[in-house]
Amino acid sequence: MPLRLDIVTPERLAFSDEVDEVICPGIEGQLGILPHHAPLLTQLGVGELRVKRGGTEESFAIFGGFLQVRPDKVVVMAETADLAAEIDLETAEEARREAQRALEAGYVETADLAAARAALQRALLHIQIARRHREGPRHRG
Repeated sequence: MPLRLDIVTPERLAFSDEVDEVICPGIEGQLGILPHHAPLLTQLGVGELRVKRGGTEESFAIFGGFLQVRPDKVVVMAETADLAAEIDLETAEEARREAQRALEAGYVETADLAAARAALQRALLHIQIARRHREGPRHRG
């Protein structure tokens, strides 16, 4: 019996389909959700959300939000959710360089420093997920 998964952001419905398993970044570690999971509402961290279905796996870069497990479906409400296959590695690398330059510039304002750190974290996650997606599945022996 598959799970219904909806991944929503303030801008769009990023994903909606039946899945076999959801693995997402909680604030205290990875969470695995299988059919018949107990009801749950928890905060999400920053990281990779993986969706398994029919022997395939898709990944999203997730930046904060909430996870709700209900009897009939799983809902991920994220600040952003970027599908690995759609992440442009060159754009992510440029974003990393820009964020690092901003941090090296030595901002005085705390808000500017926090924004630069968040931009760097987002760029690094995009790079990690995009590279893993391009490498393909790893085989374990």
